[in-house]
Amino acid sequence: MPRTLSPKTIELVKLSVPALAAHGSEITKRMYAKLFEDDHIKSLFNHANQGEGGSQVHALAAAILGYARNIENLSALTPVVERIAHKHIGYHILPEHYPYVATALLAAISDVLGDAATPDLLEAWGEAYWFLADILKGREAALRDTIENQSGGWNGWREFTVAEKTSESDVVTSFILRPRDGGKVVRHRPGQYLTFKLTLDGHQVKRNYSISCGPNDDYYRISVKREPNGEGGSKYLHDCADIGTVLEVTPPAGDFFLPDEPPRSVVMLSGGVGLTPMVSMLEAIASDYPELNAYFVHGALNSSSHAMDTHVRALASRHGRVSVSTFYSDPLKSDATGLSHDHDGFITVEWLQQNTPLMGSDYYLCGPKPFLKSLVQGLARAGVPSSRIHYEFFGPADELIAA
Repeated sequence: MPRTLSPKTIELVKLSVPALAAHGSEITKRMYAKLFEDDHIKSLFNHANQGEGGSQVHALAAAILGYARNIENLSALTPVVERIAHKHIGYHILPEHYPYVATALLAAISDVLGDAATPDLLEAWGEAYWFLADILKGREAALRDTIENQSGGWNGWREFTVAEKTSESDVVTSFILRPRDGGKVVRHRPGQYLTFKLTLDGHQVKRNYSISCGPNDDYYRISVKREPNGEGGSKYLHDCADIGTVLEVTPPAGDFFLPDEPPRSVVMLSGGVGLTPMVSMLEAIASDYPELNAYFVHGALNSSSHAMDTHVRALASRHGRVSVSTFYSDPLKSDATGLSHDHDGFITVEWLQQNTPLMGSDYYLCGPKPFLKSLVQGLARAGVPSSRIHYEFFGPADELIAA
């Protein structure tokens, strides 16, 4: 594959931007439909993300449009490449899977654009696709090599056994997972997730769950919310994954994590079960960074859904430089500020301005889409540099948040 794109390809891809802006989601929807005609390829995807208003369809459409708009400035796409590469590690996407996507994408462009999809345009997008695919494959190979060469590292699917199962709230349960082979685990970066291959009603599905413990050599912990309207992953874990259950897992992945030696104060903002990667970060801070000032700010509905509060406050107390603040948006009659939680209502940027060092912190956020949309955009409007706003979303980070 060429190391640079031809001038003709660059010109044609740039000229296709208006068509992609108008028909991008239609193209990606058609692309996925063609991909999923092959059961082998269909099994590689997390189909929960195909729902939720077609969030994965819209996220991919936004990524393709971003690629076209930045075709002469590909360094702007580095964060997107990194995120996709980590997702591919989690889902065990391999180089031999890329041709299927190329075929489906070009066929979808042809179907949707009709006569506007000239042979020259399709050739240009074929070249552009493989150019980006080679970048991704190179990054994925480097990530796999790094993981495999660490103590406890592995590639692909590995069997883990549920060693402990603990109820954290009315809706959240934690699972301690140990390798079935008795070996070590690779130390994750605090904030990363594991990907699971589950069999539900005779069908194989993939699900991501954030690691909720600090890095160690022996086990992982995930803390999963029961989703009543979900597609079965959380229900299976809550109802069927008892102690001794064997689960297939790929190595830790994800570009959202606490860096080694954080350079400034850390503010961990979470909503609902979004606290799981934050607890992982907090355990790491409590263990490894005694001089770091940190703020753990969490929003929950009420005490029935609020998970791991005792554990969080014990870590903060032991560390001595961690502040904990909790918000209940819908407190029960038995809930009371100062006892079950600290504040009624929602976390706001105004509160953060008054209670955290806004210009002297890195902000890490995880939670539902409205939570992220409000706070990510609010922090940016308040003047926090985008390089200090880091967020994770349980699903595709679509254009609503990326904006």
